[in-house]
Amino acid sequence: MEEQQEKISELLHQAGETHHAVYHKEEGNDPDWATWYSDWLVNHSDLPEILGQDIVRSKLTALLVRFDNEYSAEERDAQWPAWYAEQLISSSEELKK
Repeated sequence: MEEQQEKISELLHQAGETHHAVYHKEEGNDPDWATWYSDWLVNHSDLPEILGQDIVRSKLTALLVRFDNEYSAEERDAQWPAWYAEQLISSSEELKK
């Protein structure tokens, strides 16, 4: 896995762990999870620096929902953070302001 993809995968994993800790009383259940993830990734992580661009949070939210639907639609060999990272890199133009 290339370095950029690995860093983003690690951030996504960290976001997942943090989200689970924040929503521990709900056992991780959060119907608006994509908004939480995108806010954390844009405002509390190095994702903008890793991608080398400013990111529109609402666009990232929409992409995360799309990735979740696509990832869940079929069985994949890759863990979700690695797969989402690859998708984020290839969709980075969609995140620009």
